[in-house]
Amino acid sequence: MLLILKSIIIAIVEGLTEFVPVSSTGHMILVGNLIGFKGAFANLFEIVIQLGAILAVVVLYWDKLWQSVKDIFTPNRKGLRFWINIVVAAIPGVILGVLLDDFIDAKLFNPTTVSSALLVGGILMIVIENKYRRGNKTKDIDNMNMRQALIVGIFQCLAIVWPGMSRSASTIMGGWIAGLSTVVAAEFSFFLAIPMMVGATGFKLLKSGLVMSNIEIVAMVVGFVVAFIVSLIVIERFIKFLQRKPMRIFAVYRIFIGAILLIMVFFNVIKL
Repeated sequence: MLLILKSIIIAIVEGLTEFVPVSSTGHMILVGNLIGFKGAFANLFEIVIQLGAILAVVVLYWDKLWQSVKDIFTPNRKGLRFWINIVVAAIPGVILGVLLDDFIDAKLFNPTTVSSALLVGGILMIVIENKYRRGNKTKDIDNMNMRQALIVGIFQCLAIVWPGMSRSASTIMGGWIAGLSTVVAAEFSFFLAIPMMVGATGFKLLKSGLVMSNIEIVAMVVGFVVAFIVSLIVIERFIKFLQRKPMRIFAVYRIFIGAILLIMVFFNVIKL
């Protein structure tokens, strides 16, 4: 039962942080460290439950996704452009992830790198939002072009090579620089997460070869459901927030938490 309780805690953390720019991976690593949720199963769990979060995107945006598929075959090719942009944005991250996966897992998944990424990412968010956000002209995801998608994809690589940077934050920052409004950048980040996270989960499952016990299977299923439910709530509220306010509050939170965690690591409160 203790394993299931820890799984629920980590799944709540995943649902709360996956789509907001504060790093779900970073928070899961740090919370997992604090509650003693570590090891081969924990590593696989943190990847697989992201599919619960992705399912929330599919459910909430089903009409948009299905319409984009149907629009592939229309004269204006609007749906085709949408999916080409997703593929273009995914390519840099896929290449980097496959090439550096073992190195990242071995060297970069620890409280020091995650805390540093939270801090640095928060500073970058403030700088880039102040410089680019107000002049952005692309306010509809259907008006994106391949150049903008590629810029977003390149920025997504920050999150792949530096755990704690946040895939959401990285893609939104890339979106600002590419000329996307905050809402469009966030929504494109959601859609881009579908192939990236499904692919990452499949890749990790193939590599793990882990045989799970009955209690671990139950914990995995419970975590998936919890991550899905929490993500459903968070995504809708996050988009409503972005329609009214800037993202500075998330940046300030990152800087504060990153600094506190670095101090905790320095004084050995959090173990490496």
